Amino acid sequence: MIDTKTLEYLRETYLKGTRVKLVKMDDLYAPPIETEGTVIGVDDIGSIMVNWDNGSSLSVVYNIDKCEIL
Repeated sequence: MIDTKTLEYLRETYLKGTRVKLVKMDDLYAPPIETEGTVIGVDDIGSIMVNWDNGSSLSVVYNIDKCEIL
């Protein structure tokens, strides 16, 4: 679970349209590291939803995966 304060922080930090770059993703179908994408939102469990430039739409899972703002 994610606490309300952390969820608010993520939603304020990763606004829709924010450009990010993938640093780490623990998923067999993950885009290559350093793939860039555009944030489309943050869901109720804190996952950062991204439309990756390579066509993938896998979310960045809070506390497991990592992306950085460009």
